[in-house]
Amino acid sequence: MSSAGRLVAVRATAVSIDEVLAAVAHPSCGGITVFVGVVRDESEGRRVSRLEYSAYDAMAVAEMGRIADEIEREIPGARLAAVHRVGDLAVGDVAIACAAAAPHRAEAFRAARALIDRIKERVPVWKREHDETGATWVGWVDARCVGHDDHEHHDHEHHDHEHGR
Repeated sequence: MSSAGRLVAVRATAVSIDEVLAAVAHPSCGGITVFVGVVRDESEGRRVSRLEYSAYDAMAVAEMGRIADEIEREIPGARLAAVHRVGDLAVGDVAIACAAAAPHRAEAFRAARALIDRIKERVPVWKREHDETGATWVGWVDARCVGHDDHEHHDHEHHDHEHGR
């Protein structure tokens, strides 16, 4: 939670979309937008069996609060909430739920989009994909190997792609 008492959280338990929705509802909102990120069964042509999310919880929650504060300053009347799950998630599980309420639908859509985009860009949450070949951290490159494409191990393949958090 941020100092304003808003719902921003990282949890190892299932995400409640109803809780996120209830956290933003208020009498002056004319629209609520909800984004739900779920684990899909494919990534870059590979069959994904599960995802594993890790986070620096305290830092993640603090950054989510800062992001919500920024967007609420940018979009007057907006109210935001976000819950990100960590741990092992199966295909179809909810990884993140974000909600944005605002006086009008355009602002609610804009706030929700800004919220999920900034969370993905700035919040310290890491994703590991599991498939038939093993497990791979997404968006991570072993710093010892940068600039050394001539070695043969593949323990740390880099997948630089958009991914659902």
